[in-house]
Amino acid sequence: MSVRGIRGAITVEANDAKLIAGATLEMVSAVIAQNELHPADICSVLITVTNDLDETFPAQSIRQLPGWELVPLMCALEVPVKGSLERCIRLMVLVNTEKTQEEIRHIYLGGAKALRPDLANSK
Repeated sequence: MSVRGIRGAITVEANDAKLIAGATLEMVSAVIAQNELHPADICSVLITVTNDLDETFPAQSIRQLPGWELVPLMCALEVPVKGSLERCIRLMVLVNTEKTQEEIRHIYLGGAKALRPDLANSK
């Protein structure tokens, strides 16, 4: 078994707590489904947001998922690079898995598809 990183990113239309929570759950759900994960497989999750998203902690919505109460979650601010994608939530999920690097499915949704067009449609 190896520890692998799974990336995810999604954008929201506005700095709104419900939009941020909904987008976070959409992204996490896609990561879970595409990679066939169970909460016990998760080592930790780092969530970053751009500095224009400050209405809620994305980790709060993830913690509501069944079985995720004990998964270590941490939120941080993304590096504020000029001209970078706005209103973006990113994930780095570390998992224990038998999958190879090539079998991991990274998830880029909404405007975040522009971050990694080479991975945005990986399935």
